[in-house]
Amino acid sequence: MTHLKRQGIGKFWPIKRKGTTYLAVATHNQKESIPLVVVLRDVLKIIRNKKELQRILNEKQVLINQKEIRETNYPIGIFDKISLISAKKYYTARLSENKKMVFEEISAKDAETRTYRVMDKKILRGKKTQLNLGQGKNILSDEKVNIGDSMILNLKDDKIKKVIPMEKGKNGYVIHGKHAGISGNIEDIIERGGKKLARILKDKEKINVWIKNIIMIE
Repeated sequence: MTHLKRQGIGKFWPIKRKGTTYLAVATHNQKESIPLVVVLRDVLKIIRNKKELQRILNEKQVLINQKEIRETNYPIGIFDKISLISAKKYYTARLSENKKMVFEEISAKDAETRTYRVMDKKILRGKKTQLNLGQGKNILSDEKVNIGDSMILNLKDDKIKKVIPMEKGKNGYVIHGKHAGISGNIEDIIERGGKKLARILKDKEKINVWIKNIIMIE
């Protein structure tokens, strides 16, 4: 499926439900992403049509997380970094508190790093540790890190720039569930019904969020 009816798009898409009948869908990760052509044409209004996007892709003018891409429907998800080389424009995707994906303009330097959540870790032969990150990314590292922690990765060489542990006093950003888009200081981590929850302080209000739905941020 390369297109879907506009009425069927995800609620996190920041576009109107009225307009052309059909819209493109991402090549994969469709439930949590928006295709590049929709982001650049309908949200940021940088291009006019798919043909124009294909031209700049062929000219290697677009990087997603510092990677050259050729697909107009390439998926853009939370924390992905978009670099438009010739235009010297750089963006990162976030969730607003009303659960809509927004695209904030950032610096060229900020576009070189990305925050990932550590989903799993495995010990390989030779006692090397493989860290399985969000969005299907894996790296080998000897860095001391736990499942649930986050890390800031240099996208050019896959080197870990900083580890942000899942612990009290750190900042958490909710990426799934009814509190998605909310961020705040983690006051406590508690266990309830066999699940670990983080108690987040947001504007003097305390909310409990399953830690699986949180990514740590600076």
